[in-house]
Amino acid sequence: MRHVLLLSLALLTLTGCQSAYYSAMEKVGLHKRDILVNRVEDARDSQQQAKEQFKDALERYRSVVEVKGGKLEERYEALNTEFEASEQSARDVRNRIAAVEDVANALFKEWKKELGEYSNASLKAASAKDLERTQKDYRLLLQRMKAAEKRIDPVLDVLRDQVLFLKHNLNARAIGALQGEYRTLEGNVDQLLAEMQRAIDEADVFIRQLQRSQ
Repeated sequence: MRHVLLLSLALLTLTGCQSAYYSAMEKVGLHKRDILVNRVEDARDSQQQAKEQFKDALERYRSVVEVKGGKLEERYEALNTEFEASEQSARDVRNRIAAVEDVANALFKEWKKELGEYSNASLKAASAKDLERTQKDYRLLLQRMKAAEKRIDPVLDVLRDQVLFLKHNLNARAIGALQGEYRTLEGNVDQLLAEMQRAIDEADVFIRQLQRSQ
């Protein structure tokens, strides 16, 4: 029975019925706060994986422009593989951030509504204070994640342009063009990695604070 329920939950998630999904999850003891922690962890992990992927892509790019010898077709295929993997990592990061936003909005909406159900003024005030602090922490976390997300496109744009150029110009001229863009790509990747690390660190802080307040 539990297996069937979990399968149903997965289907609800895939079809985008988030409110029904959250209600079903609460029935098995997983509340929105717990889901938020889980999704922030997933978003953090996706950014960590993206960091490694973009490092790999930069290293592959460097090897294409600096290492002598080898067939240009093979060097193109290797660089294109890294570019496609980087695009997938970017999609994962964006999807994870969107999932965090969805459950956070649902949690805060429910929390605000339930403040009106208190009869004890001191408990209501304590809960309202906790809500305010959690929202403040969340806004900072989301700001960090969005800042990292904005750094992704400049990296992908350079990679995409150079991969396309190399695809149609498998010659020394194409390699020369890649060499000219290496410093630009390196600078963009360095900025992206720094922003992602800040987002990862902020996610760790947010998770600890949310777990402490439970």
